[in-house]
Amino acid sequence: MDESLQTQIETYRSHLEGLIRRGQKVRDALAIDSSNESTIAATRAWQEDCGVTINQLSGGSKAHWLARAFSEAFLMRSKAGRAIETAEPTEIVNRLLDVLEQAIASLSGMDDGPAATASPEGPPSPRRFDFVHNPELRPVVEQVYADSRRALEQGDYEQALCTTCGILEAIVTDALELKGLNALTESGVPAGKIADWTFETRLAIAEKAGLIRGGAARLPKAARTYRDPAKANGESGQKVTVSERDARQAGQVLRVVMRDLDPGR
Repeated sequence: MDESLQTQIETYRSHLEGLIRRGQKVRDALAIDSSNESTIAATRAWQEDCGVTINQLSGGSKAHWLARAFSEAFLMRSKAGRAIETAEPTEIVNRLLDVLEQAIASLSGMDDGPAATASPEGPPSPRRFDFVHNPELRPVVEQVYADSRRALEQGDYEQALCTTCGILEAIVTDALELKGLNALTESGVPAGKIADWTFETRLAIAEKAGLIRGGAARLPKAARTYRDPAKANGESGQKVTVSERDARQAGQVLRVVMRDLDPGR
């Protein structure tokens, strides 16, 4: 690779990582008080800086996948797929953080040569799950992650939520297994193998063991009971409909947990 191009890639990557750190601080501030004027101003300034950077990376083309992803981050959609309103501030921040991570993945792909460069039509195949210790699991969760995003875009929110939770359970289980049952004993582990634990138990033990923070608390009920929909239906037995908000919130939790398990992201 040309040395000047490599320098540009490293410069952009460093800038994007800085934007991600700023975005995480903005998100935390919004969670405390979304009406604070200084926080609102900081959020707007960050969003504008993100827009400038995305515009540069997409070559000024609104048709480029990065530019489209940036625009889509600000919109909520109806079940029919139509834009109906602006998303909540914290959700916008989380979506933009995801766009920035996709941009970094695209630049990382360029390190492997021109063939790996992202096209304007769609994002590259990012190596999001390099932190997963089981090498056989990595390509599986990569594919399921792509399936989850596709389902969300197509309005299949139940499928999007189920695949997202499957990924979340898989990567948390991978981290627990690496830690080992003996090391987890102090965290109050139940009897049996890790594979026998419920989804919620795995999340709770991972948090107690310090593998993840408290992001999983934001999972909607439909996500926590994704393995057993009957629990989500309640006593009425009436099927609970998975909303777009449920699916997107599960996706946000997944991204938070991914950052917990891979602090270098």
